[in-house]
Amino acid sequence: MWFLGLGLLLVLLKLQELTLVATWPWWGVLTPFGLAAAWWSWADYSGYTKRKVVERENQRVKARVDRQRQSMGLPPKRK
Repeated sequence: MWFLGLGLLLVLLKLQELTLVATWPWWGVLTPFGLAAAWWSWADYSGYTKRKVVERENQRVKARVDRQRQSMGLPPKRK
């Protein structure tokens, strides 16, 4: 996501002809978009994205169980 934001900022600066970016070649300005595509491809291929989703879901489940146990007056569940 950082690459996408950086790419959008660089394109905006290039189109507005602001700062040093106005003198850069277009391939230099568009490079962050290629890096973003490479990152997303790697993340999907390696399973990184799925692992992060599973970790977030496990945290939500643990928080819900802890809240329910606390509302019943029980101590939080140990590991």
